[in-house]
Amino acid sequence: MKEHNIEVLERDFQAKIDNDIKIEPKDWMPDEYRQTLIRQISQHAHSEVVGMLPEGNWITRAPNLRRKAVLLAKVQDEAGHGLYLYSAAETLGADREQTIDDLHSGKAKYSSIFNYPTLSWADMGAVGWLVDGAAIMNQVPLCRCSYGPYARAMVRVCKEESFHQRQGFEIMTTLAQGTAEQKAMAQDALNRFWWPALMMFGPSDEDSKHTKQSMDWKIKRHTNDELRQMMVDITVPQAELIGLTIPDPDLKWNEEKGGYDFGEINWDEFWQVVKGNGPCNKDRIETRRKAKENGAWVREAANAFAEKRKLRNTKKAS
Repeated sequence: MKEHNIEVLERDFQAKIDNDIKIEPKDWMPDEYRQTLIRQISQHAHSEVVGMLPEGNWITRAPNLRRKAVLLAKVQDEAGHGLYLYSAAETLGADREQTIDDLHSGKAKYSSIFNYPTLSWADMGAVGWLVDGAAIMNQVPLCRCSYGPYARAMVRVCKEESFHQRQGFEIMTTLAQGTAEQKAMAQDALNRFWWPALMMFGPSDEDSKHTKQSMDWKIKRHTNDELRQMMVDITVPQAELIGLTIPDPDLKWNEEKGGYDFGEINWDEFWQVVKGNGPCNKDRIETRRKAKENGAWVREAANAFAEKRKLRNTKKAS
């Protein structure tokens, strides 16, 4: 393609970005934009699928039938989110099988939070309240992402994540208002998940390689640190409301900035988990790899049925 034609395409692309006109799969886009989206959307999809595992661990041990049904529905929602997102990545030319293989080989990343164990029922509350709360904080702005299929997928995902967050907060509220032992269980879950939940937003802005370009392309609407600050400001009053204590001795209200100052995140821990050295990294990947292997017969049967139906329809047409 001639150089001046590329310049016209780039100018038209940037004009759409500047005017908040969605980029669609058949539109021309810079290869860097495409690859940035594939990386982010596939990582998001992996996080939804791997994120089923910490909660699936508690389906059979939920304290009553209502809790079990709600948790089962939530895990099913997460599977659906993964499917929406893998499909969105495919509109950019990504191969789903290769994308999943990249996860299993360790080449692709997913959210660091899912490499921590869920040790008690209260962790189901902490995950719903904090982890899904952080996800909402990150994903609501993605409903205005410049890439159309990603933005539209996020609309439904955010509606369901909002339910998940409320379900988690309800569990924490019930435990916090229960016996001393139950409240202690809730506080312990908050203590263990607070800092990993703040790490979910990614590295600090000064250490983030992708934030500036993603902001320029309006893939992201807020920086990592902006989202983290919003999370703290919203969550601290919620903890106070139910009588739990945020595990941060440096936490204090800053009147001048209209938000909370909070302690330093343990970035060494964050990077260790990202590099695959967290408490559950190896178990999570091995579980997903086995799930793919054990489900091979289902995919083969579905493909065979689809091929048989296609052949039948071809014969009818002729």
